Amino acid sequence: MKTISFVVPCYNSADYMDHCIETLVACGDDVEVIVVNDGSTKDNTSQIAHDWQERHPDIVRAVDQENRGHGGTVNHGLELASGLYFKVVDSDDWLDGAAMAHVMAYLRTQLDAENPTDLVVANYVYDKTHEHKRKTMSYRNVFPTDREFTWDEIGRFMPSQYLLMHSALYRTCLLADMGLRLPEHCFYVDNVFVYAPLPQVKSLRYFDVDMYHYFIGREDQSVNERVMHTRIDQQIRITKTMIDLVDLTQVEQGKLANYMFNYLSMMMCICSVFLRMEETPENEAKRAEIWDYLRTTRPAMYAHVRASILNLGTNLPSPAGRSFGLGCYRIAQKLFKFN
Repeated sequence: MKTISFVVPCYNSADYMDHCIETLVACGDDVEVIVVNDGSTKDNTSQIAHDWQERHPDIVRAVDQENRGHGGTVNHGLELASGLYFKVVDSDDWLDGAAMAHVMAYLRTQLDAENPTDLVVANYVYDKTHEHKRKTMSYRNVFPTDREFTWDEIGRFMPSQYLLMHSALYRTCLLADMGLRLPEHCFYVDNVFVYAPLPQVKSLRYFDVDMYHYFIGREDQSVNERVMHTRIDQQIRITKTMIDLVDLTQVEQGKLANYMFNYLSMMMCICSVFLRMEETPENEAKRAEIWDYLRTTRPAMYAHVRASILNLGTNLPSPAGRSFGLGCYRIAQKLFKFN
C-alpha cells in the first residue's frame, strides 16, 4: 500500500503543473501521484502528465478523462487511489518539502496502526504573487500539536479560520466508505470536501508546519471576485449540497457541530453578499430562495444559521441594509486578506 495518494486536477495547466508535480514526487517512493487531465483543449497538459508517468512509472499515474470539472477529477482520483491517505493538490499550487518531511514521517507510522488517524491537518499559505505578499493560515490556537486528539479537545476557531482542502489529508477509506461524491461540472466543490466528511472523523493530528502553498491572483481563478460573481449559481448549488448532506442537529460532537454551523453560515453569507452586489429582482429572488431552501430542508438548522452575526448583517432589509451588508464584507475582505 502507498502511504498517500495525491490527486492533481489539471485543466489547461501546462504553464504551471510541472512545479506542482515535482514537489509531490519529492515526497518519496511510497507516494502515488494521480494526475487527472480534465479534457484540456488549449495546451499539452496531457503530454506533460504522461511524460511524468514515463519518468516515474512507480509514482506517477497519468489519467485522461472527458471534462467533468474539479469535482469530477477528485471523484476519479478517489476511485483510483491506493494510498492510506488522500490529498488533493491543485495544479497551480505546491507542497513545501521541509514541512512534508514531518507530515510524511507521521503518515508512515500509520501504515501499521490498528486505527490510523482519520484526518491529518497542517497549515497553508496564501501566495499572492501579484502583490508579492503571503499570508499563513495556521491552527495552533485550535488544535493540540504533539498528539492525536478528538473533536472534544479542540479550541475555538477564529472568524477567518476554516479547514480548507489545502490543509486536509483524509484517510482514504473514510472517504470511500461514506461514499463521498463531489458535484461535477461545478466550481467550489472543495467546500463539500472539507465539510461533509467531518462527522465521520473520530481522530485528528495537527502539524504546525506551512505545508501547502495556495497560489492566488490569476484573473481567471475561481476565487477571483469578478469570477465568483458570474458563478453565483454554482456557489448556490454547492451550498444546497452541503445543506442536503449533513443534518447538523444530528452531529453528536458539540464543538464540531458549532464549527460546522459557522462554516455553513459563512457559505450562506457568501451567497447573500454576492447576490446583493448587483441589485436586481432576479438576485433578490435567488437570495430569498436559498434561505427558503434551508428553512424547508433543515428547519431546525435555519434559525441558528440565520441568526449568526455574519447573516444578521448581510441580510438586513432595505437599501441601507444592503449597503451595510456590503460594507461589512469589504471590511472583512481587508482584515482577512481574502480575494
